[in-house]
Amino acid sequence: MDNLPVERDADGYAPIHSYAAVGDGRSSALIAPDGSIDWWCAPCMDAPPLLDRLLDAPAGGRFVLQARDVQQVQRRYRDQSNVLETLVHTATGLARLTESLNSGPAGRLPWSELARRLEGLDGEITFDLLYQPGTRAGTCTPWMSDTPNGCVHHAGPVMTMLRYSEQVKIDHCDDRQVRGSLTLRAGEREIVALLVSQDEVLPVPPLEDIDTRIDRSDREWRQWVDDLHCHASRHAEVIRSALALKFLWFAPTGAIAAAVSASLPERIGGDKNWDYRYAWVRDAAYVIKTFLRVGALPDAKAGFSWLMTTIGRHRPGLAPCYTLRGDRVEDERYIDVPGYRSSQPVRIGNTATDQLQTCAYGDVLEMASRMIEAGHILDPTTARLLFELADECADSWMRKDHGFWELEDPQHYTMSKVECWMALRRACELAEQGHITTARLPRWQREKERVLEWIDEHCWDGGRQSYVMHAGSDQLDASIMLASRFGLAEVRRERFVSTREAIRRELSDESGDLLWRYSGMQECEGTFISCAFWMVEAYGLLGEAGEATRLFESLLARVQNDLGLMSEMWDPQAEQGLGNTPQGLSHLALVHAAYALDGD
Repeated sequence: MDNLPVERDADGYAPIHSYAAVGDGRSSALIAPDGSIDWWCAPCMDAPPLLDRLLDAPAGGRFVLQARDVQQVQRRYRDQSNVLETLVHTATGLARLTESLNSGPAGRLPWSELARRLEGLDGEITFDLLYQPGTRAGTCTPWMSDTPNGCVHHAGPVMTMLRYSEQVKIDHCDDRQVRGSLTLRAGEREIVALLVSQDEVLPVPPLEDIDTRIDRSDREWRQWVDDLHCHASRHAEVIRSALALKFLWFAPTGAIAAAVSASLPERIGGDKNWDYRYAWVRDAAYVIKTFLRVGALPDAKAGFSWLMTTIGRHRPGLAPCYTLRGDRVEDERYIDVPGYRSSQPVRIGNTATDQLQTCAYGDVLEMASRMIEAGHILDPTTARLLFELADECADSWMRKDHGFWELEDPQHYTMSKVECWMALRRACELAEQGHITTARLPRWQREKERVLEWIDEHCWDGGRQSYVMHAGSDQLDASIMLASRFGLAEVRRERFVSTREAIRRELSDESGDLLWRYSGMQECEGTFISCAFWMVEAYGLLGEAGEATRLFESLLARVQNDLGLMSEMWDPQAEQGLGNTPQGLSHLALVHAAYALDGD
C-alpha cells in the first residue's frame, strides 16, 4: 500500500488518476481517496449518472464516507480481486474501509448494491456520512418518500435507499441529501450501503446479507482469476489490467465499453471531452483479443458474439461504435453541468457513430482470426458475415476515411490502409484454412498486395525515412506502432524500424517515453498512454528486449495510480492523468506489451 495525500483543488475536484473503481458487471463506481464516490451510472453503465460530482464538484451527486482529521490513506485491491480496501489513519485512530459493488451466488444481483464496510482497528475515528443523489444529468429533481419499509430517494425512474448500521447517527434527511456520522472504535464493524433499482421493486436485504456479499464478491473475483490461463512473466501487472478491463464488461449483453466515465477532458479547460460509455468496434475487438490471451474464454466469447451479432444487425456497412445494448449511438448533445475543472462542453452521445473507419475491417478480421487460432469454431452466420466484411474491405480500402483517431478530415490514412491490408491477409488465411468460403480468395490475394504497394508508394516519406500519417502528409502517427503486431514489421522491417525511431524522436515528451498520438497534439491534449505501450511492443516483438523492458518499467512507475489503474492520457508537465478512466485501451495495451517483453 502506498501512502496517499487526500487532496482536492479549490473547486473540489480530485485528480482524474486518483480514482479507484468497483464494479459488478453491469456498472462501475469511481471512488476518490478521500472516501467520496463521485461517479456512478446506476443501475447500468449506460444510464444517466446517479452520482456525478466528477463533472459537478459543487453540486453533483455523491456518496461520502470521510474520516475527520485524516493524516493519510493507504489503498489496495484485495489480491486477485476488485474489492477495494482502504486504511484510514487519523490522529486518534486507524480504520479499514472495504468497498464492493456486490454480486450474488449466481452472478450479478437483480438490483445494485454498493456496500461499504467500516472496521475499527485502533483508537477511535469519526466518519461523516453524506448521500446526495444527482439529477441524472439534469433530467430530474431528486425527491424523498418515507415508506412503511424505509426512506427512499427517487431520481427519475430510479429508486435508491441508504442502508446503515444502528451505530450511524442521521442528523438530517430531506429530498436532496442524507447527512450523518459514525464514531468507530477498535473492534467494531459497521455497514453502510446504497441500494438502487429502476422501474421495478427495490429489495431491502438484511445488513448481515450485504456484509456477507462483500466477501462472496471477493471470492468470485478470485475465482475468475484462478480460472485464467496467463503465462506472462509480468503476471501481476497483466492480471491487474485484466481485472480493470472487467470494469468495462457489460454482462447483460456482453458488450465492452471504452471507459467507465464520460466527458473527462483530454486537456484541463479544453473542449475534447467525449462520452466513452459505448462499445467501439476497435476497442471491443482489442479487449476480446486480450481476454483470449489471458484465458478468459467466457468473457471473450460473450464479447465476440455480441459484437458480431450487433454488426450483423446494422448491415450494410460497419459503424465505428454502438451502444452497450447493440443500437446506434445517439447524436451528440451537450448537458448543462460545469464539467471537470470547468472543461466545456460536457457531451453525451458521440459523433463518431456516422464516420467511415475502414480500419475497423482489420479489427474484426484480426479478432476472428485470434478466436479461431485459440481453437474455437465459427458458426455459419458469423462465417458469412466475415466473408461479407472481407469483400467489403476489398471494395472500400481505396476510399478516404476518418482514420484510427476518428478525425473530422477524411484522408487516405496510413493506419487505415495497414488495417485493410491486415483484414485481407486474415481473410485469405481463414479461407485457405477452410473457416470461410474461398469464393473470393483469388481476388483478396491480389487486393492484399495492391494495398501494401499503395502504402509503400503513397504513405512513405523517403526524405524522412518514415511512414507518414496519411498520403501527402508530413505528420507522424503513433498508432502505426500497432502494426508491429499486425504484421507490417514482418514484411517491411527496415521501414517499420525507421518509422518507430522517427515517432520516438518527434512525438515523445522530454523523457522520450510518453507519446502524443500524432503531430501537433502537444498543445492540445496529453500524451496517449496506450501509444507508449504500443512502443514497448514495437521493441519487444522485434527482439529488442532491453529497451522494451526499460520503457515498460518507466511507464508502470509513471502512469499507473497506486492501484494499478490508468486513465486515457497523461500530462507530462503536471504529471497527472487526463481523459476518461479507467480506459480500456490503456489496460489492454499494457497486457500486450507485457507479453511482448517475452517476445510473444
